[in-house]
Amino acid sequence: MIEAIEHLKREKNAVILAHNYQRAEVQDIAEFVGDSLELARRAMETNAEIVVFCGVDFMAETAAILNPDKKVLIPDSGAICPMAQQLPADELMVMKRKYPDAEVVLYVNTMAESKALADCICTSANAREVVNAMSTPAVIFGPDRNLAYYVQKATDKTVIPVPQHGLCPSHHQIVLSDVLKAKEVHPDARVVVHPECIPEVQDIADYIASTSGMVRICREESSDEFLIGTEIGLLHRLRKEAPDKKFFPISNTAVCPQMKMHTLENIALALEKEEPVVSVPPEIAARARRAIERMFTI
Repeated sequence: MIEAIEHLKREKNAVILAHNYQRAEVQDIAEFVGDSLELARRAMETNAEIVVFCGVDFMAETAAILNPDKKVLIPDSGAICPMAQQLPADELMVMKRKYPDAEVVLYVNTMAESKALADCICTSANAREVVNAMSTPAVIFGPDRNLAYYVQKATDKTVIPVPQHGLCPSHHQIVLSDVLKAKEVHPDARVVVHPECIPEVQDIADYIASTSGMVRICREESSDEFLIGTEIGLLHRLRKEAPDKKFFPISNTAVCPQMKMHTLENIALALEKEEPVVSVPPEIAARARRAIERMFTI
């Protein structure tokens, strides 16, 4: 299967991009593995004609928005991010009318229709910098309430969350009691968590970072043991890049089923048939691209 995929990539001038939460074998077959910001940049930098995006729907949409001249494929069209579904465009419009003087910063984990209504996009890696760069004292921020909490603590802005209780179901599996139990078993381990975790987990952590930020911290920190608070797919990359260190998931139930839908079989099929193709209506793509490019400028 791997040989077939490699042959198809060469034949069709294709590249595979995989998020840190993908299955181990999918990460291993990809040209690049990273977080959503890194993957967006890589999609823009590649000379490939076809981009096979192994992530969830909003990520593939972002790649398609930024690369209108490339064919973007998602191996399994059922890989739909539940968080991105929590902020439909009409709900965002209600908040924009309610707070007309507030700029809108949306987490990249949103669908294109909502991105098109934003003033700027952010990722978990740059959310603080982006929100601080806004010109208004209040900022509408969505859809993740936990990331909004992290940003509120890290900036001098008034952060207005939308929706009120937006969350990532996978990170919501990680609770304070999990952290306390893990620390009992591994008392010398540093606690590194994602800002999509609930506030109680963020507050007890040694570090809060995006997935690739977590990789950097674990590589550079002198500690030999780490408790990892994010989707368990990241542990494969951590163990590859820091084989001399030990990594333990805070919760084994922090699994994103949608991220795990991509397999070697459906990657090969996507390359062979060149589908499913990810497309965004041009007028929506143009407005969303402006918000994404403003993030890159910041």
